[in-house]
Amino acid sequence: MIKLIASDMDGTLLDSKMGISKNNASAIREAERRGIEFMVATGRAYTEAKPALDEAGIECAMITLNGAKVFDKAGNSLFTAGIDKITTLEILDILDAHDVYFEVSTNKGIYSERQEKRIENFASHIATMMPHLTYKVAIAMAAAHLSLLDITYIKDMRTLIQESDIEVLKIIGFSMDGPKVLGPASTDIRQLNDLVVTSSAQNNIEVNHKNAQKGIAVAHVAKDRGISEKEVMTIGDNFNDVSMLQWAGVSFAMGNAELEVKDHAKYVTSTNLENGVGEAIMRAIRENL
Repeated sequence: MIKLIASDMDGTLLDSKMGISKNNASAIREAERRGIEFMVATGRAYTEAKPALDEAGIECAMITLNGAKVFDKAGNSLFTAGIDKITTLEILDILDAHDVYFEVSTNKGIYSERQEKRIENFASHIATMMPHLTYKVAIAMAAAHLSLLDITYIKDMRTLIQESDIEVLKIIGFSMDGPKVLGPASTDIRQLNDLVVTSSAQNNIEVNHKNAQKGIAVAHVAKDRGISEKEVMTIGDNFNDVSMLQWAGVSFAMGNAELEVKDHAKYVTSTNLENGVGEAIMRAIRENL
C-alpha cells in the first residue's frame, strides 16, 4: 500500500497554464483523505514552486532544486546539499566558454545577470513543454511569469558567489540550440568532482551536488517517516526525475515523458495536459499498488 507520493511539477503536475488542474488537485486530496502523504519533488526553487500549490490549496512537503533543499509542510528547511564556491566558479567558466546563459539558485534566492535572456530561454522552455503554443504566446507567458518569481538581476555573479553568507544550491544553464551546445558543456562539467548534471527540458541542463538528487531526497524523507521504498510512489517526465523513478517501489512516467525516462518507470500515465498525475494517483488507489 502506498504511503507517500512524490510528484515532479513542470511537465508533470502542472498544466498548460503552469497551474494544477482541478482533477489533479482532487486526486491529491483523495489520497490525503486515505492517509497517503503527497509532496512535490521539483527542479524549481521554493519561491517558484509554492504559488501554484497555494493557488490549488495544497500544503505539502517540498523537495526543491532537484533535492538541494528539502522543506517540511510548514516551510521549515530539513536538508541541504550545496555546491562549493570553487567548483561553482569552474562551472560558470565552462558555461561562459560554451555561451550558455545561466542562473544560480542560492540560500538567498535566484540570481541572473541577464533578464532578456531569462525571458527568451524560459519562453523556449514553455514552447517545448507546450508545442501547441506559438512562440509569441510563449514569450508573453514567460514575461508574465517573471512577475511571480523572486529573482534578482545582478551585474557580476562571481562577486556575489564570493560573499560569505551565500550558499550555491543549483546552477541551471539554458541554450536555444539545445543538446548541440548543452551536450559539450555537460561533458566538461561532468569532469569536475562531486556533481550531477541532469535536465528538465531539451533546452536546459541542471547542475547540482551529487547528493542533491530527487531520488536521494525522497529516500531521505521516506526514512524519516519510517516508510519503505515499496510504499513510495513517484511521478515524473524528464531526466532529473530518473533517480526517484528508479528508487521508488511504484513509479509512473508521464505520457509526455522522454522515451528514455519511460524506460525507468514501472508504469506510464497520461500527459500533463490530460491530468496524468491525477490518473496515476487514482489508479494506485484503485489497484492498491
